Amino acid sequence: MDAHQYCQERAAASGSSFYYSFVLLPPEARRAITAFYALCRELDDVVDECHERQVAEAKLDWWRGEIARFAAGVPEHPATRALFDTQQGRNAPAALLLEIVDGMAMDLDCLRYPDFKSLNLYCYRVAGVVGEVAAAIFGGSRSEDDRDIRRYAHELGLAFQLTNIIRDVGEDARRGRIYLPQDELARFGVAEADILNGRSTPEFQALMQFQFERASTHYESALAALPARARRAQRPGLAMAAIYRTLLDEIRRAGFPVLNARVSLTPLRKLWLAGRTWLFP
Repeated sequence: MDAHQYCQERAAASGSSFYYSFVLLPPEARRAITAFYALCRELDDVVDECHERQVAEAKLDWWRGEIARFAAGVPEHPATRALFDTQQGRNAPAALLLEIVDGMAMDLDCLRYPDFKSLNLYCYRVAGVVGEVAAAIFGGSRSEDDRDIRRYAHELGLAFQLTNIIRDVGEDARRGRIYLPQDELARFGVAEADILNGRSTPEFQALMQFQFERASTHYESALAALPARARRAQRPGLAMAAIYRTLLDEIRRAGFPVLNARVSLTPLRKLWLAGRTWLFP
């Protein structure tokens, strides 16, 4: 199978909001971001689908070697071959790609996070770095805007990951993971047993409202950091922000049923939000 076709099928099959945010890109940029997304999915699946630690560690080590091969211009995997085949993709810094691998590796060791500072490192690696690479692929910025765009990308990546954490509390708990900071559970009087057993107490509701407000603050910070002249080039990220913020609002409106249900948006609604943002960034 052609490497780009592999990535396209990988992205389409996921149904992710990320996919809907870049369907309107020009072909070359779309091929690059689709390849990058497929690469991220491959890395994410290593930890989620490997139930034996040694197997997961071996696969992540293979990916570290593959990123070195990507940097040397001789990638082997369809995702990295497709990424290297595009002008925007082949310039993705290997150091940032390795940060993503290190973030995935944290899931092998860190089933709990004592505070938000420690969680923030995980979010940076698995989402902030992803945002920075994606923003570079979208391009169209002036050199004097680079610092602001990096800040925008990191803030937006953090907001996305916090939204994922809120949405997936129950699903993660069934895998034995709790990403909500331990000190915040204690502050709101939420017992781990409540989360692991799917008990939505008033204390849990208050904790989730706090998480909602923090995620919302990072969306606002991201949008405030993006220079106005860069908004058109960064429309895919803005489209994804529109989708994810709508999802976050829906979760809150539904009363945070995240311990026992997964709130989602329909594909048509995602496409409508992406299209509206694309026309009016």
